[in-house]
Amino acid sequence: MLLATVVAMVMIGAGSAHAAPAPAWPLVGGDSTGPEVTSAQYLLRQRGAQIDADGIVGPKTQAAVKAFQTAQGLTADGIVGPKTWGKLVMNLDSGATGEAVKGAQHQLVRHGYQVKPDGTFAASTASAVTAFKTKHGLPATSLIDATTWQWLIGGTPSVAGWSLPLSRATLPRSEYDDPHHDYPAIDLPVGTGTRALAVTAGTVALVNDSTCGRGVVLSANGARFVYCHFSQHAVASGATVQAGQLIGYTGNTGNSTGPHLHFGVKIGSTSHCPQRLLLAIYDGVAPPAPSSLPTSGCSY
Repeated sequence: MLLATVVAMVMIGAGSAHAAPAPAWPLVGGDSTGPEVTSAQYLLRQRGAQIDADGIVGPKTQAAVKAFQTAQGLTADGIVGPKTWGKLVMNLDSGATGEAVKGAQHQLVRHGYQVKPDGTFAASTASAVTAFKTKHGLPATSLIDATTWQWLIGGTPSVAGWSLPLSRATLPRSEYDDPHHDYPAIDLPVGTGTRALAVTAGTVALVNDSTCGRGVVLSANGARFVYCHFSQHAVASGATVQAGQLIGYTGNTGNSTGPHLHFGVKIGSTSHCPQRLLLAIYDGVAPPAPSSLPTSGCSY
């Protein structure tokens, strides 16, 4: 009896050993666009809102958010934040139908699963949900609960082994096509303490100097991906990381005029413009090889 109890405890522990903290809920409001907006719209439609699921926060969507917040006893600010997401999402499982199912399927497609966003929770959707949850250390079931929704909407998918350097919900696509002010690189405007992620699998070396400040150089397949101005490192020098893994927190250290993430790509001593790489990852298409990225001009 004692042995059985110990085995059961070990199995329970093994099932949750790889579960990481859920990603932050994205904030949807104002001029937000993208898949997180689309999912919020589908969930609002499930609740009776007469709006299009077009991925754009327009006046009708904002009015629908405020109406929902008022009905739920929340502050009617028109912004879908953690409290509103918590009320908006709903449990879904095999056999469910409707707009909320479309919202979940839309996110599964974003994460690379081959499902049709048709609003029917059939076997293919159940299989994709189970695989998604297993990947993130969640119970291997087809139930989409609040935690699963948080991973689906707030998580950053990898594309062919690549991830954005920030959670996809942090910045709109338009921020990833701006050339650096004086050489091939990009500055991503985010506040201090934003999670910075490994763009691909590789080995990290820590940086601490007057120019970059606190940072990381991620080496992979002959290329070096340079992150600067961290407020804090989240990995040890020499660590092996995977795409999407937390490596540090953004800040304003080194030669910096304000909180942001500096990101660059170097091969040998040559800097390459990262914009095409980042835009491809954002769009969910196979990224170009780092060696094919332009070395000047940062044109697209």
